[in-house]
Amino acid sequence: MLGLDVNLPQSWTWESLTTSGTRIVAIIVLALLLRWVARRAIGRIVKKTGEGQVPGAIANTRAGAILSDMRPGAGERRKQRAQAMGDLLGSIVGLVIAGVAFVMILDVVGVPIAPLLTSAGIVGIALGFGAQTLVKDYLAGVSMILEDQYGVGDSVDLGEASGIVEAVGLRITRLRDVNGTVWYVRNGEILRVGNQSQNWARTVLDVTVAYDSDLDVVQAILAEEAEAMYHEERFAGVIIEEPEVWGVERFDKDGVVVRVVLKTAPLQQWLVARTLRQRVKRRFDQSGIRIPSTAAVPFERTTE
Repeated sequence: MLGLDVNLPQSWTWESLTTSGTRIVAIIVLALLLRWVARRAIGRIVKKTGEGQVPGAIANTRAGAILSDMRPGAGERRKQRAQAMGDLLGSIVGLVIAGVAFVMILDVVGVPIAPLLTSAGIVGIALGFGAQTLVKDYLAGVSMILEDQYGVGDSVDLGEASGIVEAVGLRITRLRDVNGTVWYVRNGEILRVGNQSQNWARTVLDVTVAYDSDLDVVQAILAEEAEAMYHEERFAGVIIEEPEVWGVERFDKDGVVVRVVLKTAPLQQWLVARTLRQRVKRRFDQSGIRIPSTAAVPFERTTE
């Protein structure tokens, strides 16, 4: 009968192997448990991020009702992005836990880990110095996605570049401006974000009329035309609150500036502004209200 002679190192006795095996199993079980807990925590964060809520200040208004109806489409995008971030974070946490568990197992079986840790530290420092910008971009990208600062299809102002977002990555954001130019912006260089697509927008029309105009009539016309648009069926989901005529905004060298504002659904402020300008101009012509011909911009529009 053939015998199998196994020569083990002197320090490897059956007792030590049994003890080591038990410790290794305990490390693996603990690692799996930590991974499960971490994934559960990440899952809860993803669920909260994906749900989203209409801001409390407008939750009980007509705007809140309309925006709630709009949530399914917008919420689906948020859920997908939150799920993507959840998968990424889950993978990172899993790799970290697996790496720590592997090093602990090496220590248990008697493999020197000090040189390994020293080498890893040196490599980490070298990578840190060489890839500071890259790490900054990735961290900024993770924060932007988690906070849902903007997404594909949003109209944003990133400072040097503004336009419609076409792609959002962990390192780069790609957007196209009104002229069709594509901008690639590193996430780490974005200091502020102006998003014109979240929750609601506002059309602000500054109308310049001659100094001899009857301001009561001017404000009445602005109010009537804005109210008419508000109650029209085709603007039911576009203008989401009662329009307001704020009155005389300022006195310019060309005339008196009167302001009217309308709260709109995201990205609809420009459509509302163009339509209201046309209607107001027609009513002014009918009422004999003169827009100063020397005014460079008789209808100045800003948005918030």
